Amino acid sequence: MVKTVVITGSTRGIGYGLATEFLRLGCQVAISGREQASVDRAVAKLAALGSPGSSLAGVGDRVWGQACDVTRADQVQALWDGARQRFGRVDAWINNAGLSTPLLPVSEQDPEAMRAVVETNLVGALNGARVALRGMQAQGSGSLYNLEGFGSDGRIMAGMAPYGLTKYAMAYLTDTLVKETRGTCVIVGALRPGMVITRLITDQYEGKPEEWARAKGIFNILADRVETVTPYLARRVLANTRTGVRIRWLSSFKSTLRFLTAPFHKRHVVD
Repeated sequence: MVKTVVITGSTRGIGYGLATEFLRLGCQVAISGREQASVDRAVAKLAALGSPGSSLAGVGDRVWGQACDVTRADQVQALWDGARQRFGRVDAWINNAGLSTPLLPVSEQDPEAMRAVVETNLVGALNGARVALRGMQAQGSGSLYNLEGFGSDGRIMAGMAPYGLTKYAMAYLTDTLVKETRGTCVIVGALRPGMVITRLITDQYEGKPEEWARAKGIFNILADRVETVTPYLARRVLANTRTGVRIRWLSSFKSTLRFLTAPFHKRHVVD
């Protein structure tokens, strides 16, 4: 049976990379972003993967998109309803939409930027979880995954308070949803992609060349590109049958190994 996957915040970055890989794996995919214009561009780009002669011929019939502000419960419900109407059901929902702020102490952060991060990352995930769980319980099956990130495991970095606290809370949300759905027809889990080079990271260093120069050393040891990480995550989501699973790309063992081998094996992820 062809599976349908809905991914919030999927017009670029990890969300777009996941959409690409789920399509490669034969799924039907619903993408979303705040602006319909950006959604339309992403859908057209994904549909173009199925150009004549490619292995994804006909993929345009399996991708659909709709604008969705995840902080608006009615728009999240409309995304679910639209995906159901287009594809018949939703097998997996991924709460991926997220924002960050520049790397600054809390005392120097813009209040509206902090509000936007909390509302998108947390309120958006709560809205997505509510809609997806209600819909999946009604249809009799489905899986929900929250995209966790820096801060989810309790790590702390100066300047990352707004983003980090939302991801710490995201881990709490995942664990709570696992408990609330235990014994039901719904699987709940989380994705931990590790350090992935996207605009969510690079935009934090805009106008800070010295900080960027220092950060590049760590990125070239620990970070990965979207196209490296998302195939693994997508395959694991489709294969998973257990609730409470955190699908990790950058394990503690892998991190340690990369640091130990860094003097001998130079990785080049960012310029």
